[in-house]
Amino acid sequence: QVQLVESGGGSVQPGGSVRLSCAAPGRISNIYLMGWHRQAPGKQRELVARITSTGITNYAESVKGRFTISRDNAKNTVYLQMNNLKSEDTAVYYCNVLAQYTDSRVFDNWGQGTQVTVSS
Repeated sequence: QVQLVESGGGSVQPGGSVRLSCAAPGRISNIYLMGWHRQAPGKQRELVARITSTGITNYAESVKGRFTISRDNAKNTVYLQMNNLKSEDTAVYYCNVLAQYTDSRVFDNWGQGTQVTVSS
């Protein structure tokens, strides 16, 4: 498994915006799926958004219209633009990348997590 490199996150006031990014290092030949999950204290990890290799996206109902997932295939990087943040968006955000490497192995990789705190 390969450790993904996450960046972004931090503290923001309600209504604010944050952008997360996640890069997948290594000799990747194909990325099948990229996504973001989150886990709030005392809750199970949940899917926030994901994007396929062809750009098809889907979102959790709670973030539709506020969050946008995108990817840069040349950089093997996935982004999550989060707008109009609410206190209930407070969580640790994890990126996830399902990729095939040049040695033909397929890995389901996870980032280390980045904290997003929405509070006034």
